[in-house]
Amino acid sequence: MSTIDNWRKSSYSGAGDGDSCVEIAHDHTQVAIRDSKNPAYATLSFPTKVFTTFVETLKGR
Repeated sequence: MSTIDNWRKSSYSGAGDGDSCVEIAHDHTQVAIRDSKNPAYATLSFPTKVFTTFVETLKGR
């Protein structure tokens, strides 16, 4: 992910729990995930198609 402004938190991150979630960033080819409490730590990165399939599978449960 090339720019920090690309990162966003879940809309479910409310007051009190806002630091206990993940942040996500994406471009046309990759999706990256990081811990919002430790944004300088390592990120997980997936091809966009793989991540989309993962999310759609979770929605179907």
